[in-house]
Amino acid sequence: MRNVRTSGSDVELRLRRELYRRGLRYRVNLQGLPGTPDVAFTRAKVAVFVDGCFWHCCPLHGSQPKTNESWWRRKLDANVERDRRKDAELEDLGWLPVHVWEHEDSSEAASRIYELWSTRRASIPR
Repeated sequence: MRNVRTSGSDVELRLRRELYRRGLRYRVNLQGLPGTPDVAFTRAKVAVFVDGCFWHCCPLHGSQPKTNESWWRRKLDANVERDRRKDAELEDLGWLPVHVWEHEDSSEAASRIYELWSTRRASIPR
């Protein structure tokens, strides 16, 4: 059985370490929200998803398999549509969905998330 604290891909773990290093505390794989975000900041309502380039059709690194091409096109298009749908559901609930590509530098992604988190936290009445 995997330890919950260390579950996730290497990309997710690097991102979480960078976020923690910046003093951010978060929930991992928060159940009950659309899409079950990889990282969630509950007070600021920021939901972070680490997206694989292949599975989520990265414009830089996404590729289309040549075998069974039409099946894969439908599958990958459905993934992208599901992402859009869950983002809209999160927004309807007052959450900000944030997507990080697996190829992004974890430090840069963590800085971007920190800025979004800071802005959202500043607007929350205490």
